[in-house]
This record gives sequence, C-alpha cells and structure tokens, in this order.
Amino acid sequence: MNQTIAAWLLIALALITANLPFVTERVFGAVPWKQGGAPAVKPLWMRLIEVVVFYAIVGTLGFAAESALGNRFTQTWEFYAITFCLFLVLGYPGFVYRYLFRHHGGRQDV
Repeated sequence: MNQTIAAWLLIALALITANLPFVTERVFGAVPWKQGGAPAVKPLWMRLIEVVVFYAIVGTLGFAAESALGNRFTQTWEFYAITFCLFLVLGYPGFVYRYLFRHHGGRQDV
C-alpha cells in the first residue's frame, strides 16, 4: 500500500470513529444503550469512553500501517497527547451536532 493512501485512509477512519459516539445512541455503533430494559439516551461519560477506545483502535491501526510500510518509530507521551487532542478536534463536529445545535420539531434521541 502506498504511504499517502495509508495516511489518508487513517485520517478518514479517525474522522468517522471520532464522530461515531455522538451521532448514534448505540454503544460502539453496535449495541443499543438501555436503562431498565428500555432504550435511553447515552450519557456523556459513555460517549467519552467510546472516544478513548476508538482512539486506541485507530492508533493501533496506525502503528500497524507504519510497521507494514517500514520501521516503526518510538513515541513518547507528547506524541500521544498531541494525537489525542487532534482526535478530539476531529470529533468536534459530532459534539456540536449532539449538544450545541437546537433541534426543532420534536427530535427523538433514541
């Protein structure tokens, strides 16, 4: 795989996974969130846990792509802090859609 294609695919995957917790009420996009047996609105803490898990998944795929293309470079804590902040920035459109837009017309969260 070409290095440029791998980088753009990884960025697209990061964009999708960073927004997924905010656009769906399903945990990790697959399991419906229920409280007391009835569908419910997913709380913010669950969405943040999903963001962290998706960051780890995308990071693992990035390391795998880097290893497949050549030598993997060692990273320090600064790398992880910066990439996590970038991941949060990629997820900002989903956060705005979920929490800052005014939804008129009786929007259902479930």
